[in-house]
Amino acid sequence: MSAEGYISTSGAAGRLGITRQRVLQLIEGGRLPATMFANVYMIRESDLKLVKDRPAGRPPKPKANGTGKKKGSKK
Repeated sequence: MSAEGYISTSGAAGRLGITRQRVLQLIEGGRLPATMFANVYMIRESDLKLVKDRPAGRPPKPKANGTGKKKGSKK
């Protein structure tokens, strides 16, 4: 298999404007396909479009009781 058309996790991070660790999280979470080449994840450049338009930041936590208040809160 040729490495042509593939970029490293660091290269993907630079293109996406995120950290290398976040790229690894996307791979491990199944959101970004990657292939192992000699124990290093490599990503097809064309697959970057799969996560390019993701919302920035951490997704909000779901509200447990639907009111937005913490359990036991008096407010």
